[in-house]
Amino acid sequence: MIQIKRCLNSFGYAVNGIRQCFKSENNFRVHTIATVSVILLGAWVKLSRWEWCVLLITISMVLACELFNTALEKLTDLVSPNFDPRAGAVKDVAAGAVLVASIAAAIIGSIIFLPYMCL
Repeated sequence: MIQIKRCLNSFGYAVNGIRQCFKSENNFRVHTIATVSVILLGAWVKLSRWEWCVLLITISMVLACELFNTALEKLTDLVSPNFDPRAGAVKDVAAGAVLVASIAAAIIGSIIFLPYMCL
């Protein structure tokens, strides 16, 4: 019974982290709005099962990158409250990961949705 409670607490902490990121990070909100839009568009064009799988993996990748980026930024601010170029480099690299994931998502989205739009 104690392990079930710990497991539920872990999920609660994770949901709280997502909620905090949504409240404090504009880019996460933008990605969330894009996610909802893509899901609605996918339902409208009736994506295949495989297209949904690729889309959901891609969406998860972008949102997870954004969450990691936020975590790294907060940790960097904690351990290096004053300006330090090394801390800036850490933040830049984390932001670069989000950019790479977002560009990949845009390309994947184009590959999936363009054939539906051109019909």
